[in-house]
Amino acid sequence: MAATVTLDEIVDTSRYPLAEPDTPGWRAAVAAARADLAEDGCTVLREFIRPELHALLAEQGERMAPHAYYRTERVNAYNIPLDTELPEDHPGRIVFERGNAFVPRDRIPVGALIHQLYTDDLFQRFLADCFGRTHLHEFADPLAGLVLNVVAPGQSHPWHFDTNEFTVSMLTAPPESGGEFQYCPGIRSPQVENLAEVRAVITGSGDRLVRRLVLRPGDLQLFQGRYSLHRVSPVAGGTARHTAIFAYSDRPGVIGTVERTRQLFGRVLPDHLAAADAVRGDRLLD
Repeated sequence: MAATVTLDEIVDTSRYPLAEPDTPGWRAAVAAARADLAEDGCTVLREFIRPELHALLAEQGERMAPHAYYRTERVNAYNIPLDTELPEDHPGRIVFERGNAFVPRDRIPVGALIHQLYTDDLFQRFLADCFGRTHLHEFADPLAGLVLNVVAPGQSHPWHFDTNEFTVSMLTAPPESGGEFQYCPGIRSPQVENLAEVRAVITGSGDRLVRRLVLRPGDLQLFQGRYSLHRVSPVAGGTARHTAIFAYSDRPGVIGTVERTRQLFGRVLPDHLAAADAVRGDRLLD
């Protein structure tokens, strides 16, 4: 079924007319997304996926989930080596246990709904407009470009920053309880790490900076995670939380670091080793 479903059948095009750029409907959807992103670095396009496909999204995720790399890791918010030399009060010295898992792109069938969306030109053009870009590039990373995030009961995805400037994601299967998305919009910038406030949030004294978001299956979330500290709170109940993550960049050729790739997928490919000495677009910690 998934291989024959068209974009118009997947997306509620009456609300999000992806095939009709520069029409009133397109401009209204883009303007609303841009306003939210400008205000707090996050917007949610509610009911982006047609309700009749929610069950299929969940079913496909269940079939992919066994391919996730599961491992409890000791990490910090910057996903840099824990023995990195940092000042005593640096938030990068605070260590978490991360127990979530990722299904890498090379284990996601090309006929899956999330793969169809990720590679669709009209979808990418619409997202680029929402982010105020002329175009987007698919993440060049052969594992991290498109992933299914699996957070099992009792696990969480602790505070962290994203490698790329913006992330597009979609909850495909909610947990029974918990698994709340929490974020601190624009807590750092390309020029300033803002370490004191990052540390306050991580240590629990900066709750005033934290926003909480209720996500539902089929909602499309656009998020500027490079500059916004964020996490998924612990999942409870008997079912895992599944989220598709669509990674794009306004620069071609972006590939994750060797350290982060090992953390997320338990393996690296020649592409990661070749990119190890590449120059990043900013000087922030990863």
